[in-house]
Amino acid sequence: MDLERLSPRNPVKKESWWTVLTLAYQSLGVVYGDLATSPLYVYKSTFAEDITHSETNEEIFGVLSLIFWTLTLIPLIKYVFIVLRADDNGEGGTFALYSLLCRHARISSLPNFQLADEDLSEYIKTSGENQRSLKVPGWSLKNTLEKHKFLQNMLLVLALIGTCMVIGDGVLTPAISVFSAVSGLELSMSKQQHQYVEVPVVCAILVLLFSLQHYGTHRLGFVFAPIVLAWLLCISTIGVYNIFHWNPHVYKALSPYYIYKFLKKTRKRGWMSLGGILLCITGSEAMFADLGHFTQLSIQIAFTFAVYPSLILAYMGQAAYLSKHHVLESDYRIGFYVSVPEQIRWPVLAIAILAAVVGSQAIITGTFSIIKQCTSLGCFPKVKIVHTSSRMHGQIYIPEINWTLMLLCLAVTVGFRDTKHISNASGLAVITVMLVTTCLMSLVIVLCWRKSSLYALAFIFFFGTIEALYFSASLIKFLEGAWVPVALSFIFLLIMYVWHYGTLKRYEFDVQNKVSINWLLTLFGSSNLGIVRVRGIGVINTELVSGIPAIFSHFITNLPAFHQVVVFLCVKSVPVPHVKPEERFLVGRVGPKEYRLYRCIARYGYRDVHKDDVEFENDLICSIAEFIRSDKPLNYSPDPENESGTNERLTVVAASSSNLEGVQIFEDDGSDKQEPSSSSEVIVVAPSPRIKKRVRFVLPESARIDRSAEEELTELTEAREAGMAFIMGHSYVRAKSGSSVMKKIAINFGYDFLRRNSRGPCYGLSTPHASTLEVGMVYIV
Repeated sequence: MDLERLSPRNPVKKESWWTVLTLAYQSLGVVYGDLATSPLYVYKSTFAEDITHSETNEEIFGVLSLIFWTLTLIPLIKYVFIVLRADDNGEGGTFALYSLLCRHARISSLPNFQLADEDLSEYIKTSGENQRSLKVPGWSLKNTLEKHKFLQNMLLVLALIGTCMVIGDGVLTPAISVFSAVSGLELSMSKQQHQYVEVPVVCAILVLLFSLQHYGTHRLGFVFAPIVLAWLLCISTIGVYNIFHWNPHVYKALSPYYIYKFLKKTRKRGWMSLGGILLCITGSEAMFADLGHFTQLSIQIAFTFAVYPSLILAYMGQAAYLSKHHVLESDYRIGFYVSVPEQIRWPVLAIAILAAVVGSQAIITGTFSIIKQCTSLGCFPKVKIVHTSSRMHGQIYIPEINWTLMLLCLAVTVGFRDTKHISNASGLAVITVMLVTTCLMSLVIVLCWRKSSLYALAFIFFFGTIEALYFSASLIKFLEGAWVPVALSFIFLLIMYVWHYGTLKRYEFDVQNKVSINWLLTLFGSSNLGIVRVRGIGVINTELVSGIPAIFSHFITNLPAFHQVVVFLCVKSVPVPHVKPEERFLVGRVGPKEYRLYRCIARYGYRDVHKDDVEFENDLICSIAEFIRSDKPLNYSPDPENESGTNERLTVVAASSSNLEGVQIFEDDGSDKQEPSSSSEVIVVAPSPRIKKRVRFVLPESARIDRSAEEELTELTEAREAGMAFIMGHSYVRAKSGSSVMKKIAINFGYDFLRRNSRGPCYGLSTPHASTLEVGMVYIV
């Protein structure tokens, strides 16, 4: 397939230090809210039942040493200095790692992939090396993954498990954060009163939090960073006060020797308490997942110089206080607030609740983002996505997911009624995501960074061993709350895999049953079939990138007429975070020029914002007009993916909103309006009085077009004035006879239920029903 680029790439500007520091400050409110509030519940969860706080202080000092080294090894070394470097063109997260692997080895789960997609500017590939050479590191691993479909499916399932655990964390983090913040009320009332007040207050805050999501983060985002910064200053100041006031020698506990003493004394009980200790790193994955909103350097600066030292001082201060107060061991009130001086306890409580809300907000919006990524990559049913900000990229709201999270969060809060079981559940979710990241990173080191397998083995052995130890300690508490993320992840994983499986089977059916272009040429060439061409543009929605979809032949069979201009439109996702507007459309012809049949492929990255219907329609028509204007009778090789053998040359055409030098479209109500005379215009005023608007294509001043192209543009203008009709397939997918019971259940019940309750294409949703035609078909897969 030959590609002709019509627009230059935009240069990337390097950020100044002031911009980096500003982003570092803003990241405090978006990235670190969850991690910063972890001191509220770590000690309380650790000493819940497995270990006790004795007079020797070996337990408290051992826990402090474990917290220090866990914070140092996992968030600081693993994420800040290693994982953040594995960004996908500035984007991070589980699916970013997966898409990065898909581009360096042909293991993509997207069915309609084209070789032309590899020419996208963000589709980074290793250059200067023969990737098939045995001397290239990772060649054997790459070859093995590409040959075995089972390994590709396992890699996809691994990425989906990490994604599902992030969604589960979106349920558990708001519950435990708000619960722990509100637990400060226990010091101002009796235990009997507290148990009747705490849960209703937590539920009220959670309902308010989820109810405000539709306003978007940007409306309150300007106060998020100051809240988290105030909280970090608060806990670090209290930590310094407790260290100097109660035990200035607590710094000695940072030695790994105290870990040895702790495990030697507590043995199995100490191992089980690791499930509470690992909560000190909850929210670390957000540093990588939210990388797309900031820069690598800004996140590194914020954590290294603000978050990390504040957390260490906070934990040291709590340990210093508890090392001198042992009677609290038998009291239910051991935790963060007991180490806060009584004079400032109420202000600290207020800041803690605000910080917990900010941390919960971050994980909720992160859940929205990851659901959108899954939808773009064909791993989740299409849902309504509302963009809450026209200026800030990535600020989205998904109503169905929001209310589902709220109900699950309230169920967890009311069901458990304490932080002990919720912390067990949250710990398993957190450590599972980290294990998935470690596994995917080991593959990135070999396949993407071209490093020796020894580096990958060292990475997965060192960090995987630490995380596996924490994972085992969390899993042992399966019956004490840890079953919640497992159950939630299983449900979401089942939904994702069934949807992905059904989507692949449906696409395979489309490919096997697509109509030959020779049939279409015969249809046009015969005058005895009674086929009528009507005014307007008919847009045929299809997943195919080549060939004629079966719904078109089904449509012609039942209604022997179609529009004077027909566009076979495929809106697809590619395994990159963003597709530049100047690379958005691939446009080509289907059949001879005089038939006015076009193929248009609109490509979007998994983090791209889909435009509204009117803008999308204008971009679509302008891309076809630009293709007509620039079309040249060159010798092009046939598309290898076009099984019919007919030559379809696809040209990269920029979206009109980004291509000011290309064809622009203007529409009005038909009154005489003059555009600037610096450009040449193709203006057609149709004589029909029924036309309510006039369409004009404005060409660049230097444009030179021949007579045939001008006639084609004139016909396109007339068709646009007559209106557009979207022809969409309404599919009924059924498993073929003789299929296994599992396949019949997955297709006939699972996929069919999800399809009937999901939304259609992102475009055309607000198109008048009179302009939409649905063609029903039964897919036997």
